[in-house]
Amino acid sequence: MLPYKAIEIFTSELARRQGKPVAESVIQYVRGLKIAARCIVTKGIAGCYESGEVATGRMEILSYNLPIRIYIVLPAAEAERALAGLDPLVGDGIVALHDLQVISHRARNAFFPRQLRVRDAMTANPRSIAAASPLSEAARMLLSSIFTGLPVVDDLGRPLGVITQGDLMRKGRMPLRLGLLAESDQDRLAAVLAQLGQRRADEAMTTPVITIGVDQPLTEAVELMLERQVKRLPVVDADGRLTGMLSRLDIFRAVMREAPDWSTFQAQNIQVTHLKSVADILRRDTHAVAPDTPLDEVIRVIGSNDIQRVAVVDGQGKLLGLISDRDLLHYFKEDPSGIWSMLAKIKGAPEGGLGNVQAAAVMRTDLITIKESHTVEEAIALMTNKALKRLPVVDDDGRFKGMISRDSLLRTGYGAAA
Repeated sequence: MLPYKAIEIFTSELARRQGKPVAESVIQYVRGLKIAARCIVTKGIAGCYESGEVATGRMEILSYNLPIRIYIVLPAAEAERALAGLDPLVGDGIVALHDLQVISHRARNAFFPRQLRVRDAMTANPRSIAAASPLSEAARMLLSSIFTGLPVVDDLGRPLGVITQGDLMRKGRMPLRLGLLAESDQDRLAAVLAQLGQRRADEAMTTPVITIGVDQPLTEAVELMLERQVKRLPVVDADGRLTGMLSRLDIFRAVMREAPDWSTFQAQNIQVTHLKSVADILRRDTHAVAPDTPLDEVIRVIGSNDIQRVAVVDGQGKLLGLISDRDLLHYFKEDPSGIWSMLAKIKGAPEGGLGNVQAAAVMRTDLITIKESHTVEEAIALMTNKALKRLPVVDDDGRFKGMISRDSLLRTGYGAAA
């Protein structure tokens, strides 16, 4: 048997808390606690109150102030905390507390709560660019943003397309990613922007634009992102005007606002189903090199995989560090010719002179990692808080097991919710 408590609240339809029905306020409060509690609201068909008023649904009697019963079941250890905030919410009613002996408690991880709408997760009032603007303006705006996609709009503010980092590189011939461009010297940056300025934004944007309505369920937005393989969606109002942008990071932040601490639930002997671990979603086809691997080989490996990172491991497979193209840039920063020689090699140009440098000299060791036994929700929380796009996974002994990405998190979460 599990020690539980039941909190009962007897109130009425007319009872209000700051203008809202008491039942609605109680539900919102209990949900916000993120504890293992279930709440049920029922409406009586008739009743009477201390004041002498009779409540009835009969048409010939004009009193419709029917009684409301709110029933909350929760672990006994959480009762005092819940009551502390519940009692002030009930300005008109009775609050009671009972002991319960619960045989079992099973909870299903929903991941995407069905009540969430696109407006609950989107970034409102996003930056946008006019179709006739120079492409260099789009690059400047993206360089100063955490996002890598910019909506292009018409004179009425309706989305026509989206300019992404990939568009700038493929159609504008931008030579490297925005993150690296931002760290380049001013002369190099000015030259790249001058080249981009020769084209208009609508010449490089991705079309047709894929949009989502502001009041659509968040699950529909996720399904659309996965189906069309896009990382972000412009959000439009009823008139088709841009009102927000929805990215994967926005979705993860919304999920984390709603999600409880499932590990706490499990510690309270609650059986949680549909709970996936990092081991279920990690990519194991990731590349690793030894600390003494020549930098020529490291650059070849980075350039040949979509993860754009390589792990450095010792003889037992323990993770020592990571190398990305940004780490290579930092290593060569004192020698600008070395920087661009390195970037040329990533594109396949046969440049020499790097063979004497080893992976250990370039790798970053201040790593943020996660264990394969942790939950997907814990991975999302870590990647969201740290704004990480990829996260290395290790076992209990620190051995490198693979990487997880925002895309894999989104697919796994949607699969659990479907």
